[in-house]
Amino acid sequence: MQNYLVETEFLNYSHPKFDVFLHNISEKQTQIDFPILLYEYIRDAFLYDPYHLDLRKNALIASEIITKNRAWCVEKSIVLCASFRKFSIPARLGFAVVTNHIGVEKLTHYLKRPEIVFHGFVEVLLDNKWIKCTPAFDKKICKFNKVDILQWDGKNDSLFQEFIHGEKYMSYNHFYGSFEDVPIDLMNNEMKKYYPHLFDKQYNSKEFSFHHNL
Repeated sequence: MQNYLVETEFLNYSHPKFDVFLHNISEKQTQIDFPILLYEYIRDAFLYDPYHLDLRKNALIASEIITKNRAWCVEKSIVLCASFRKFSIPARLGFAVVTNHIGVEKLTHYLKRPEIVFHGFVEVLLDNKWIKCTPAFDKKICKFNKVDILQWDGKNDSLFQEFIHGEKYMSYNHFYGSFEDVPIDLMNNEMKKYYPHLFDKQYNSKEFSFHHNL
């Protein structure tokens, strides 16, 4: 279990920036309420932005991510996992291939396929049970897309809803598994397998950018 509490190069929660980032978070909550508070805080601290993806090592270090005001699901999951560990709550990273069926025409245009590869989430150990939570979609982006905010009760898995208002919303197609740290090589390789065009030339515009390690 110690492996899911330790600080890593990516999950560098003892960095002074974390004390500033989490200064409003109080541990004076119940054992369940505090993780929920942490989840909601990090979910809404960044505007969800899947149009600027950076798979380079330095871009996926938690202390660097928290200086931003926009982040994609992998970045938010890294920050949440590091924050759980900072407060001695065992946590690990999870990744999946998903298909989002609502409001992703622009993203599909850039990715050239419907699958979103290496969607990130966090698994946290509470009451001797590993529970999944997804901090990606903040309140603002949910309001913009006219979907309900994804709540988490600290007891059950909270992944994107399969249906919203009768419409197919999110499908989980493949789970990569659970990871003690950011599997940066696997992430880059899987992205290249699904989106080879992104590795063929540079993408660095205001509308869309993509950087990688390969």
